[in-house]
Amino acid sequence: MKTNIHNELDKKIADTVAILRQAASEFAPVVFANSLGAEDMVLTDLIAKYQPDIQMFSLDTGRLPKETYDLIQEVSQQYNIPLHVYFPDSTRVQQLVTEHGINGFYDSVENRKACCFARKVEPLRRALKGKGAWVTGMRRDQAVTRGALDVSAFDNDNGLQKFNPLLEWSNKDVWAYIRQYDVPYNKLHDQFYPSLGCAPCTRSISPGEDIRAGRWWWESPESKECGLHASNTSLKASRERIIEIAANVKQEVTA
Repeated sequence: MKTNIHNELDKKIADTVAILRQAASEFAPVVFANSLGAEDMVLTDLIAKYQPDIQMFSLDTGRLPKETYDLIQEVSQQYNIPLHVYFPDSTRVQQLVTEHGINGFYDSVENRKACCFARKVEPLRRALKGKGAWVTGMRRDQAVTRGALDVSAFDNDNGLQKFNPLLEWSNKDVWAYIRQYDVPYNKLHDQFYPSLGCAPCTRSISPGEDIRAGRWWWESPESKECGLHASNTSLKASRERIIEIAANVKQEVTA
């Protein structure tokens, strides 16, 4: 007999598969933005098993940890869905580094978000162009900036529907699935990295720390988003400033 924990996980799996099928049925073509964290590996496995019509991509910022590159290779070998990798525009990144230095993102939130725009947001827009919806592995309890998310909502920033099918999953649910179905995962998780990003902006955390404490640890929790997932007024204002910075960089490059 299955325990209550297993029953609850089975129900969450079924609900997630239903969301994926709805997305693929009503909003094709649909893409899954795979950041290769634990949540996204759950979605990778579920999509491969139940809804292969959903395409999958990842963003290579140029500053990822070795363990993330190892997982990209493992995913490509293990799953039958191609993992398309998008890279930042080299001219944009070169201009950013020229102006602020190779690690200028430590100097201010504005610099950091400008770096995120060049390395993440702009490539994301290219990946989403022409798509009807995109899927993410975001969960409600990951950060204060994600508490007001919906399972499905129109993404005004990118002009398409956005699905967060793991929204109500707990961290315990994610790891129960990974263990039960032997899903590959980023080995940095074994070194107390619950949330993964670029190597210079991610560190391990101590027991009892918030799950996102290792991301941009020098900033306040309210600013800890990269611009891919803006969800409130302050993030909207920051994103508008990032776009303004990016536009200025583009003008200087083409001048």
